[in-house]
Amino acid sequence: MDRPLHHQAPRVSVRQVLPDAMLIGADELRITAACEHSSDCEPGALFAVISGRRRNGAEFVTDAVSRGVSGLLVGKPIPGVAVPQCVVADVRAAHARLCAVLAGEPTKQVQVAGVTGTNGKTTVAWMVRSILAAAGHRCGVLGTVEYFDGVRSEPARLTTPDSRTLSAWLARMADLGTHHAAIELSSHALHQSRAVGHSLTAALVTNVTQDHFDYHGGYDAYWASKARIVELVAPGGTVGLNLDDIGSIAMGNRVPAGVQRVTFGLTPQADVSAQLLEESLSGTRFRLSIHGQSQACSVTLVGRHNISNCLAAAVAATALGATHSEIVTGLEQFRGAPGRMERIDAGQPFNVFVDYAHTDDALRRCLQSLRNITAGRLICVFGAGGDRDRSKRPLLGRAATLADLAIITSDNPRSENPQRIIDDILPGCSGAAIAPIVEPDRAAAIRWALDTARSGDCVLIAGKGHEQEQIIGDQRLPFDDRAVARAVLWQRPEHHSTGRKSA
Repeated sequence: MDRPLHHQAPRVSVRQVLPDAMLIGADELRITAACEHSSDCEPGALFAVISGRRRNGAEFVTDAVSRGVSGLLVGKPIPGVAVPQCVVADVRAAHARLCAVLAGEPTKQVQVAGVTGTNGKTTVAWMVRSILAAAGHRCGVLGTVEYFDGVRSEPARLTTPDSRTLSAWLARMADLGTHHAAIELSSHALHQSRAVGHSLTAALVTNVTQDHFDYHGGYDAYWASKARIVELVAPGGTVGLNLDDIGSIAMGNRVPAGVQRVTFGLTPQADVSAQLLEESLSGTRFRLSIHGQSQACSVTLVGRHNISNCLAAAVAATALGATHSEIVTGLEQFRGAPGRMERIDAGQPFNVFVDYAHTDDALRRCLQSLRNITAGRLICVFGAGGDRDRSKRPLLGRAATLADLAIITSDNPRSENPQRIIDDILPGCSGAAIAPIVEPDRAAAIRWALDTARSGDCVLIAGKGHEQEQIIGDQRLPFDDRAVARAVLWQRPEHHSTGRKSA
């Protein structure tokens, strides 16, 4: 997305923004745009030649030049090119910095809380928005579900948008007077330096477990990418670390001098902590303590992991200027993020939740939370994504053994055979008291679980959350776990007898 309000495009000196760069073919280079896709190139733009996992940007130089670019941003000179070249050590970081400057460095006007972690990013970001709203402030959100500038929203394409899009949305927030934002920073985005050039008022690390090892190669590289969030925090800013998570708290020695380190967790030793008072399938009551001052808080959220998310949001909101009472009000008014322990209620005598949990840690936390407050059986429908980290598949199976009954199905199989993915999951289920049901058709698996459920049971449909399509081969087919569940529940006899409409 280009900057959506009308502005005269600034001409930016590349030498001034990137003083360590080497210019070839020109003593100075002034640009009006920076782009990493040749299709976005135009006269006055600088084309960043980035090497990706699938394609090399050098393949698109001819196209970019034909579109009239003023120059190229490269890691090493490309011979035979007629336009000036700017040679830098890190093309991605330099491109992101240029995008930020071209957008007017919006984080000088917008206070931003950045959230990273294997799980919880979306919920925390939406909580921050709810708290800031309670404090009387508009708060933008950029994350997995949507991009929101404080006035309008669009469905998200990436958890963290590319550098140009990120800068454009932040600039729009500044233009609209949206002076606060919560943005999700994925491990991919941090590794690729997409947010370089923007300053965070607060950075939160919810947890670091296992995900995206297909991209990062292993835990150490994954953790190191997450840890790069602390480099984005402005002097005087805040880094919030989860005292209950070893991966998060291990980043403490990465926090720069002049940046405040604040811990949060379900332990009184944390700077921001919670004392659980009551847990039920209707919500949770706890006492929220912020730097020694406590206040009771009642939320409609289910699960201790969501109370941890409340604490993370409280750290960020405090850094953004919210008071303790505003934080409590914002959390109590929060009704959840789409597809995050989202309750599906059509009058049935059992509970149904849809959650985005697609890592073993997230699935385990959801099931443990529901196990503690479910009188009947706990039933879980889940799968694993295709063309992604295969090593986490048996771990998902092991996590699912916390349920009384597991139904293994397809998630987004992509180019893989769904049965092969299921076969990778099954070894992790070897310790289950009851052998899992295998049903590759996700709609049929959901129907089976809901038809099997009895009064007092709880059904968790995990993996896809808010997603509204299923990727099978090269097709993106309409599919929403919530809609499928509601359609099945609508047909149950007690629904018609009560006359209730589905949620």
